[in-house]
Amino acid sequence: MSPKKSLEELFRPLSSRAPGSRRRTAPEENPALEAIWHVVCAIPRGQASTYGAVARAAGLPGRARQAGFALSVAPKELNLPWHRVVGAGGRIVFAKSSHQHREQARRLRAEGVLVKNGRVASSALTQLGDR
Repeated sequence: MSPKKSLEELFRPLSSRAPGSRRRTAPEENPALEAIWHVVCAIPRGQASTYGAVARAAGLPGRARQAGFALSVAPKELNLPWHRVVGAGGRIVFAKSSHQHREQARRLRAEGVLVKNGRVASSALTQLGDR
């Protein structure tokens, strides 16, 4: 049987944090995410880069997945050119039958990037400067 909780514990608002818990920061207040967003904004129109290259250029080597996360939590108001970021080897990482895959390919083609079989032409992959 569990110990009885005090009346105060029972009626504590669900939004209140337990003592000692970490404070979550908004994505806009995270310097790593902001660095990734800045790098993505610097990818020229008609070019693409990989998640790994974006992470390295943001000063976060080995954090390709964090680059993907940063794009997924980016505020819509930023209007990031997310479609210019692809997986290793220029592969579109979304499932081929998904709306995201079709949308990314459409946007890249609209910028003049050759997309064939879910991959961006290697000539369209740009090298980003490391920080």
